[in-house]
Formats: sequence, structure tokens, C-alpha cells
Amino acid sequence: MKLKFYIIGLLISIIAFFSCKTQKSASKVADSANSMLYKIEGKGIKPSYLFGTIHLIPQKDFELKEKVEEAFDDSEVLVLELDMDDPKMMREMMKLSLLPDSLSLDKLFSEEDYKTIDQELGKMGMNMKLFNKSKPLMIQQILMMQMLGEQLASFEQTFVTMAGKSNKEILGLEDVAFQMSVFDKIPYEEQVADIVTMVDKKEESLAFYEKMVEVYKTENANALYDLFDSDLYPMEPEEMDVMLHDRNKNWIPKIEEFAKKDKVFFGVGAGHLGGSEGVVNLLRKAGFTVTPVLD
Repeated sequence: MKLKFYIIGLLISIIAFFSCKTQKSASKVADSANSMLYKIEGKGIKPSYLFGTIHLIPQKDFELKEKVEEAFDDSEVLVLELDMDDPKMMREMMKLSLLPDSLSLDKLFSEEDYKTIDQELGKMGMNMKLFNKSKPLMIQQILMMQMLGEQLASFEQTFVTMAGKSNKEILGLEDVAFQMSVFDKIPYEEQVADIVTMVDKKEESLAFYEKMVEVYKTENANALYDLFDSDLYPMEPEEMDVMLHDRNKNWIPKIEEFAKKDKVFFGVGAGHLGGSEGVVNLLRKAGFTVTPVLD
């Protein structure tokens, strides 16, 4: 079964975790000690931190460890995947979430599947007519929230709140237009098929999500990456490159640029950290010292 979970900002807050048929040797770049928090030093930058988030996590599993709070307090600027306090973000998000004029969801879904999804939305007091011109991603996010069906927490929103209280500037590695363009590279027909699969196989979908949370809590970034390279979550290498690897490479010079100016707390999806093409390994290849911060 193939599903794509992606949080775009915190619009509805489901962002990407990724998988692909990459070499299993990727896990060999793992650190001897597990951590979702790393200190970045060297090459003329100010000491900064990199933290791997899980964009939506059940409140009962949410924990902001002392080491993370200390790293945040030690930093001067918060940099997330998106600038979450940009007042224009939501407006731009809504504009870019619309399908081209020639398309609508009633044309992309089969009649039977359209009715099925409409019934699922009806459980939340909504219907497909409300979203007929929306891109499939919007429907996927709403349905995923319904499937999780419990109180959820967000690391990103928590950091935004903390930054507001401490007057830290919030910046982004990407903008909304770029993140939406990532999904636009995936054919809408494929996105629709994923939604139908997610609804038809709810138990499997939830089982994968629960496994993802379980692995995340171990703080083993490479084990999390390997989870997405498993039979539970197969994905084409080309999709993995577009959604994860290419973005990781683009972030390295941006991380350096930000950290030359300020001590930065970087928060990105944990799926970006592990593997040979993960941000941790790419930073080391670029000459930075990247050290796991332990409890």
C-alpha cells in the first residue's frame, strides 16, 4: 500500500514522510547514539541546532524534551520548513490549493469513489461539493485528520508559540509556492488513487502511522528512514528524490546562510534527517561538524 503524508505548513497539518527503493546501506550512516536533535558547528557558522519533528503526533505521545528546550533557548532564530508566522501564507495556500479551470474532483474520481469519499466527508458535516475545485491533497489531509480521530499535537506550532513568547524571528527554508509545486509534480490521478486506497484500507493506514510514531519516539532517524524503505510504504525512487532528497540538497546552502548570521534552531520533518542523502549526512559531507545531542 502506498500513502503520502505531507504537512504543508500547519494548514491542516499533515506533511510528508517519505519512502523509496534506496539501498539498505543507508542505515550505515547512523550515529552510535540515537537523537532527533543535532548540534551544527564549523565552517564559519554560529553554533546551531537541527531537530527532526513529526508534524502531527497524538497528544499522548508528544514530548518536548529538556535538551530540545535548552537548544531552542540557546538559539536566536527559528527556521522551519515554512515561515509559519507569515501573514500571507494562508492566503497563498488557499490560492494554490485550487485545481486548474479544466479540472475538478468529480472528473478525477470515478463516480463510485466520489460517492465513497463524499460519505466519509459527511461524517464531519462536509461534502465533496465544498472541495470540488480543490487539489486532491486537501481532501487527503482532511480525511487523515478524521482517521486519526484523537487530540493531536504539533512540534511546529509549539515552536511558533515559543518563538512568539521569546521574540525570536521565524523564517522558512522554503515557501508555500515551492511546497505546493512538489505535489503538483505527482499526477492528480495518482493522488486520487492514494486517497481511495487510504479510505479502503484504514486499518493498514493507521497501523503504519502508529508504527511511524513508535519509531520516531526511539529517536533513531535512520530507523525511521528505513521504515519508509519497506514493504509497508513502497514508493518510486523518482518520487523520493522530488519529495525528499532534492529538497535536502537545496537546504544545505540555506542552512549555512542562516547560521552564518545567527544561532539558529532548525526544525524539519524527521524523515529528512536519516539516510545517506539525509540532511545530517549532507551537512557532514559539506564540512560541518554535526553531533547528536543526548538526553
